[in-house]
Amino acid sequence: MGVQGFPTLKIVKPGSKPGRPLVEDYQGARTAKAIVETVVEKIPNHVQKLQDSGLSAWLAKNNDTAKAILFTDKGTISALLKSVAIDFLGGITVAQVRSKESASVEMFGISKFPSLVLLPGGEQEPLFYDGEMKKEPIVAFLSQIMPPNPDPAPKKAKASSPKKVKPSSSKASAFSEASESHKSADASHFAGSASEITLEHLPTESPDPIIQPTETPISVPEVAPPIPTLTTPAEVKSICFAPRSGTCVLALLPSKPESQTALAQPVIDALAGMAEIAEKHVKRQAKIFPFFAVPADNEVAKTIRGDLGLKPHTELEIVVVNMKRSWWRRYQGENFDFTSIETFIDAIKLGEGAKERLPDGFFSEVVEEGSASQDPETAAETPEAVTVEPDLVEDEAQESDLPVQAPEPVPAEPDHDEL
Repeated sequence: MGVQGFPTLKIVKPGSKPGRPLVEDYQGARTAKAIVETVVEKIPNHVQKLQDSGLSAWLAKNNDTAKAILFTDKGTISALLKSVAIDFLGGITVAQVRSKESASVEMFGISKFPSLVLLPGGEQEPLFYDGEMKKEPIVAFLSQIMPPNPDPAPKKAKASSPKKVKPSSSKASAFSEASESHKSADASHFAGSASEITLEHLPTESPDPIIQPTETPISVPEVAPPIPTLTTPAEVKSICFAPRSGTCVLALLPSKPESQTALAQPVIDALAGMAEIAEKHVKRQAKIFPFFAVPADNEVAKTIRGDLGLKPHTELEIVVVNMKRSWWRRYQGENFDFTSIETFIDAIKLGEGAKERLPDGFFSEVVEEGSASQDPETAAETPEAVTVEPDLVEDEAQESDLPVQAPEPVPAEPDHDEL
């Protein structure tokens, strides 16, 4: 397993071939909450997110099969709903619809969130769940259509019939030495006993106590490549602060104090989490904002902190800036783990939460010639071959007239046992 120190936590998942699991090193914080959140993230997702535009096509496809829809005001898919979809995989197709999809909500007459609707299939009327949003009652509700998938049962070993052995030659010689008066009686007695002797009554050799394990190769997934670092002011200005620059996610790294113990782990967690988020979208061939790290010794970092009123250079800050739409947003979470940062990024992708208008004159100075002409949305060459993607879900009409809003309060962490 490649363990080099203790304690070490590894996440093992089934591989494509038997005996070849996928082993991943856990890089998060050593707390129960962080470990649970990481494990929850690894649950396979078979829940489809639906919008008004795609609901009708989804309902028409395989109309004779059962479907379940969760209407919720949350954008992320909970661990509970993922596990329910796995329990009924192949029998009931599970989807999630957000409360803002008004046409879908009106179609089913949903008035509260969350609400679970079961469609038995065909022309049958939908069934509405009115119980507690917990795993056991939800499974019982869906089981009225079909039972959940059983856990794999162990294979039964075939019972082998005992082998019979013939009487030994020493017993036959004993018969010949017996007296004539007892020969026939002894012969009948031993003959009857011989038919009942089996291998299980005979002594066997002790097995070799040293068992040589069969070595199986372990496929260890590659670590996500680190996010690019913008070390010079010209790089930051040309990529993220040009007049037409789209959305950039910047990790403003702290300066190196005499004792780095208190800051080392949050910085490591934040950079690792941002790298994993970017790599996950690359593998899915999905668009995502570009992520960059900006060292404290980059003069631009000091300007950003001062203009936006951020914490001093001794602390880590994560900000999202869009020069083209003239807005910015600050990460306000207490933890810098993967799940918290991904939730923050997902909210921006979905257009959730309040954004703040950039201060007047923010980076209004002219960028050096040759850098200002580079459009980050179409740039072919950025540090470490990063291609800056255009805005994902921003409404241009709304963003162009963005009101000044107060920072969004940090929501409470959701319970993984609830939808």
